[in-house]
Amino acid sequence: MSTSSVVLYDQLQEFMQRVMGLMHSRPDDVIADLDLTLNQAKTVFLLACAPEPLPISAIAEQVGLTVAAQGRVVDRLVKLSILERRESELDRRVKLVKLAPRGMELADAHGAQKAQALRDVVDQIPSDLCARLSEALDPILAGDHLRSTPKEVTA
Repeated sequence: MSTSSVVLYDQLQEFMQRVMGLMHSRPDDVIADLDLTLNQAKTVFLLACAPEPLPISAIAEQVGLTVAAQGRVVDRLVKLSILERRESELDRRVKLVKLAPRGMELADAHGAQKAQALRDVVDQIPSDLCARLSEALDPILAGDHLRSTPKEVTA
């Protein structure tokens, strides 16, 4: 790493710690109110971004759990009416999972809360510094430098 990369790394790390600290210090978090485990919350967020129901095995791979452990996570979230589970029409052994209406409401509410928290953080930055930061981010965000490539999921 070059010296400028090390300096930028340190700056970004401190910036992100401050932003995340401010965002997580808010008392109004619908996900935290449900007392979900980290793996339960990760499952909800993964399914909130999924365009279609996912097999438990695919969720397990992306969350980093065994299929058996992920099955227990899904069981708990189904009992809480956050997820819905059904058999695949192609293979009855495969269980497909998607957000239930309550899960969609929770994910939407959580996203809205985090968006508002980020707006509140940005509002604390003086407008001239906001403009400079925005100007610096424009070319980075316009390119493909920081795009993630989602894993292929098969049902």
